[in-house]
Amino acid sequence: MKKSFAIGVDLGGTNLRVALVSREGEIIKKLKVPSFEKAEEALISSISEMFEGAENVAGIGIGVAGLIDRASSIVVISPNLPSIERVPIAEILTARFNVPVFIENDANAAALGERLMGTGRKYRNFVLLTLGTGIGGGIIYNGKLLNVSAEIGHMSINSTGIKCVCGNHGCLESYASARAILEYAINALEHGAASVLKEYCSGNFYKLTPEDIYKAALDGDNLSKDVLREAGKHLGVGISNMINIFSPEAVILAGGLTGAWNIYVQEAIKEASKRTFKQLFDRVEIVQSSLGDNAGVLGSACQAFNSKN
Repeated sequence: MKKSFAIGVDLGGTNLRVALVSREGEIIKKLKVPSFEKAEEALISSISEMFEGAENVAGIGIGVAGLIDRASSIVVISPNLPSIERVPIAEILTARFNVPVFIENDANAAALGERLMGTGRKYRNFVLLTLGTGIGGGIIYNGKLLNVSAEIGHMSINSTGIKCVCGNHGCLESYASARAILEYAINALEHGAASVLKEYCSGNFYKLTPEDIYKAALDGDNLSKDVLREAGKHLGVGISNMINIFSPEAVILAGGLTGAWNIYVQEAIKEASKRTFKQLFDRVEIVQSSLGDNAGVLGSACQAFNSKN
């Protein structure tokens, strides 16, 4: 008999999200904790909490920000979460919880979640971008997850540009991610730029968040608006590349930065429209994920449900 529940994990560069998910896609319970320190300990503790009172668990699906060796279920490299590189996560969790464990790139997992339970149900072919600490990607082709790395955030958009945490130069996420947005703002403030952001965080602008910058932009702060537009312009370059290469039906945007849709994303759409073949741009839809922060945990849970358990 098919088991009723699975545990979905979304292990990103900043936050760890874990949820107990029903086969129908209902989230029974979930939690979010910081992931940037002691990721392995946080992972075990959070999954343990999901198992409390839960029966008929098919397995654990994990989406991790990084390059995955699917044959060995090892995270080969994770620029935003190096503490989990080469750690035998699947082996550790299988021994601890006595259920199958499946590991996939976090953005690939989110794309799978969108395809099965979200906005992606409308499309046979789409590219998903996760916009957060870094930028991830997942590609659905002919209704199925394309088995490629899809490290869209690490495409070079400037061959002599900023050095990325991955070691490359000019990566998209170095210009358009949440980390990039904060770096733009802090650099400007360090050089004396006028902004209400100086009043945030009790005057310690090194503690700013992307949400602070967006709030200030809505309040009319010019620096904040400029920072979001600049990042959005670079995002538009990446989106244009994806449309010109894959000619998808849709580009679905997920992650925390989609909250700044009417400045950051609108600037990206504007830039993409200038750089993309008109015939391709006119038929693509650039839309927001309907699953929000749940795309990753739902897609990860689907890995367990799609197994033979």
